[in-house]
Amino acid sequence: MTLWTDAHCHLQDRFGSNGENAADVNATLVRAYEAGVDRVVVIGTDAASSGEALAITDLDGPVEIYATVGLHPHDATHEIGPVLEMARAGHPRLVGIGECGLDYFYEHSARSVQRGAFAAQIALAHELDLALVIHARDAFDDLLDVLASEGVPPRTVVHCFTGTARDAQACLELGCDISVSGVVTFKNARSVREAVMTVPLDRLHVETDSPFLAPVPMRGRTNEPALVRVVGEFVANLRGEDVSTLRDATAANTARLFQLPSR
Repeated sequence: MTLWTDAHCHLQDRFGSNGENAADVNATLVRAYEAGVDRVVVIGTDAASSGEALAITDLDGPVEIYATVGLHPHDATHEIGPVLEMARAGHPRLVGIGECGLDYFYEHSARSVQRGAFAAQIALAHELDLALVIHARDAFDDLLDVLASEGVPPRTVVHCFTGTARDAQACLELGCDISVSGVVTFKNARSVREAVMTVPLDRLHVETDSPFLAPVPMRGRTNEPALVRVVGEFVANLRGEDVSTLRDATAANTARLFQLPSR
């Protein structure tokens, strides 16, 4: 039986820089498995968190763990060289580049710097034939412009989608998949729900983005991969689809996106 896949999480917050909290990560993953989750993708946001993401994949347990390395737009002023080197060095569980992209809501880094870091990581995904994981907030016009200029890698996903149905269609037309987080359950996320209704089932993913954005009715709690099931069930009900159908489809989509082993 297919179980849920969490397409995007940040377990590094529970891991620690030296792996001293591995027991806490294992306990988190046991809870995930008990909730019906058997695969997670741990996402890097800078050199340190990317290294920790790769280290977490070495943990033994009931859940398969994969990782990405990347430089988040919030941290785009950081030197990208270490991330590029880490990716090029390879790792058996390295499956993607990112998260990277553009964030004009917080704008912690200058827009030109964000665009440069994003373009460099698009090129890296092309070079290594790895999936590209995109962060986009209040920046869809520029995001689409950079993607059109640099060329969209064959396997690309816009994670934690927070745009409109129009934004979703523009991303889909360029070849991107759409990943949905607990934001879709929030009372003020009507435009996200409208967008999710337009995404073909074979282009859809579900995620937690944990430890952030716990879904309703757990909003305000620390999020974790076990709650991807709550996100998935909400999305299935929203779209009028059978929960098991959506679970199996999103798991297959994420396996395709990241070229995970067949099972």
